[in-house]
Amino acid sequence: MRAKGYSEEAGLQAFLDHLSQCDLSVSQQDWFQIDIAAMFGDTPIHFHELNPVTGESLLFLNESLVLMCPQQSIIHHFPRQLIHCFVEDRRRHILIDDEPVFKAELFSISPLEEQLCWMVQAQSEHEVPQIQAHVARWMAWLNRTNQ
Repeated sequence: MRAKGYSEEAGLQAFLDHLSQCDLSVSQQDWFQIDIAAMFGDTPIHFHELNPVTGESLLFLNESLVLMCPQQSIIHHFPRQLIHCFVEDRRRHILIDDEPVFKAELFSISPLEEQLCWMVQAQSEHEVPQIQAHVARWMAWLNRTNQ
């Protein structure tokens, strides 16, 4: 997952370019390339995150976050003030099986069917700085002043 873009056009195009590298069905790619592009063409996108396996994506907008789920063709919109960040550093704990050593989660307080739960995690200590970089972007976006 990586972040991109600060202008409306560049942000959307960077997202679509990143998405084109995923192994999604033709109908899912069309949903993003046609429908999502039409709906977000005039919207400033600060950066995005993408799950390359599922195609689930986050768009970080000025005052809100959009979660897109291509399997169901659903868009969830969350105002920034309803988004929270949770970080768990378990490097000093005894881990069982495949527990992550470090994880970070963006989540919302919203109705059950509308909840956001976006998680990134590190299975080994050398992956921790990458997760910390995600958290740094999230925290900068969550704590920025209204512009």
